[in-house]
Amino acid sequence: MARLEQVITNIVDIFLDYAEDEGKKHKLNKDELKKVLEQEIQSPELKDKINAGDIEEAMEMLDKNHDGEVNFREFCRCVSVLAKSYYQKKTGRGGKKGKGKEQGDEPED
Repeated sequence: MARLEQVITNIVDIFLDYAEDEGKKHKLNKDELKKVLEQEIQSPELKDKINAGDIEEAMEMLDKNHDGEVNFREFCRCVSVLAKSYYQKKTGRGGKKGKGKEQGDEPED
């Protein structure tokens, strides 16, 4: 399987594995979300972006429709935020400061 296909199937499979533990099918409740964050994210840099220790805050950030659960669309937003964070760490690009300009692009005096 191609790498991108692997990533896509992994995201779907991870969501479904945890979403079917308890509560409504195809949605993550607080306990399920906490398990995902604790077990599937090991990098300290990414853990800092969504704090599994403060699950209330994570739910608030992810649960855009305020139904008390995270659906697949909301979960994908979470994955996207983490991917962007990792990209920024690897490239040094994409931060909020100087948006649209790369470091070193400023004219020298």
